[in-house]
Amino acid sequence: MLKQSLNFKLSQKLSPQQIQLMKLIQLPTQAFEQRVKSELEENPALDDGKEKTDDEYDEFSNEEDYEDGNESIETDDINVDDYLSDDDIPEYRTKANNYSADDDEKSIPYAAGKSFTQTLLEQLNTRRLSEDHRAIAEFLVGSIDASGYIRRSLEDITDDLAFTMNLYTEVEEVEKVLKVVHELDPAGVGARNLQECLLLQLSRKRKTESIEIAIKLIRDSFDAFSKKHYSKIMAKYDITEDELRDAIDDIEHLNPKPGGSYAGGSTRVVEQVVPDFTIRIKDGELELTLNGRNAPELHVSRDYSNMLRGYKEAKEKTKSQKDAVMFIKQKLDGAKWFIDAIKQRQETLFVTMSTIMHYQQAYFQSGDERNLRPMILKDIADKIDMDVSTVSRVANSKYVDTPYGTKLIKVFFSESMTNTDGEEVSTREIKKILETVINDESKKKPLTDQKLAELLKEKGYPIARRTVAKYREQLDIPVARLRKEI
Repeated sequence: MLKQSLNFKLSQKLSPQQIQLMKLIQLPTQAFEQRVKSELEENPALDDGKEKTDDEYDEFSNEEDYEDGNESIETDDINVDDYLSDDDIPEYRTKANNYSADDDEKSIPYAAGKSFTQTLLEQLNTRRLSEDHRAIAEFLVGSIDASGYIRRSLEDITDDLAFTMNLYTEVEEVEKVLKVVHELDPAGVGARNLQECLLLQLSRKRKTESIEIAIKLIRDSFDAFSKKHYSKIMAKYDITEDELRDAIDDIEHLNPKPGGSYAGGSTRVVEQVVPDFTIRIKDGELELTLNGRNAPELHVSRDYSNMLRGYKEAKEKTKSQKDAVMFIKQKLDGAKWFIDAIKQRQETLFVTMSTIMHYQQAYFQSGDERNLRPMILKDIADKIDMDVSTVSRVANSKYVDTPYGTKLIKVFFSESMTNTDGEEVSTREIKKILETVINDESKKKPLTDQKLAELLKEKGYPIARRTVAKYREQLDIPVARLRKEI
């Protein structure tokens, strides 16, 4: 049986322009600069005041290119006045007064040095190797990651040599060549795990009593050493606490990531953080500025405006002229929207950060994280009458330069809890106190999570042991057993 019914559904959809605006707000300064550059390249109606070539708009100057270019048409449907300004140069400038003027645009030089792999291969060239062994050695070097390790098994590498290089060999032969790779600098390169990496470095040290003990610890008691079972180690090797301490000191001076010590060899991309805001204390008052790169001086192109003016003054309009004007209108609409979107972006960024700054005024005046107030996205969104998602876009992608360093804005947000005095305190304040307590503990007898919970409770912060464990892990602090020292 068929049944008809009428349902009403209310839904809200963002327009393409709103979506683009949200994307602009989310972009940090460097990415925003690239976005502006891209828009300038794609839309000739957008101008940044720099010189343009004489033939940039030639496509509109040769009307004879159109077959029906002399055909007169009706033009009542094109209102050119909407796109013309009374000014000689119609400007929709994005310049504001609340941003800092960057002295000069500074380009960041990057060293064009040799890569880590190239350096290792050059060292191989000084070794006498057979053709097959050299091919194996080069393949092993190519398998070394940015930290200096070979993470794949020799069995897999042997298979790859056969399949990719048609080089059939045995695992034992590959291991023999690997020993040659282990002789390359920096010490420890080509290791398959941390234990082997440390042993390779210790083997190059001048043999002293403490180095000999260190080698025994890493080679024969690595598991007990990593778990800091020091009493068992001293009993096993019949050594004193001072002797063990000297050996540990030698081990702690080794590099667990030999590849990372090579300045030019890392394959990692180091991203330069450009602060989007700057906060300074001037005469005891906080002063906020928006990075000047977020405020490009854009306006509608003079050439495009002149084209429209010429079209308006022409007595007869041809189809070719109308097609050109329709194209110009489209580009002008895009240029105007982009300029307005940048203005909205500036206003959104500034009002959001300004509200955060005043909300956390005690912190920005002192730099003490214990002065951070509990603050969630909704607190700021309600104050500036914007959506939580907008505040999130600003907080998660923007940095602020403060007198205490450059910070990601989202670090100023935290949940709250109530202390024994009934006051709401930030979880960041609790983490800071927890970190201080751990730093002040006796390293010979580190505090357990339960003991830390009891100490925090005594200080007026009643939190459970599991919460202490969670905060400790977020602070990247190991458990008590691994914090133990002798």
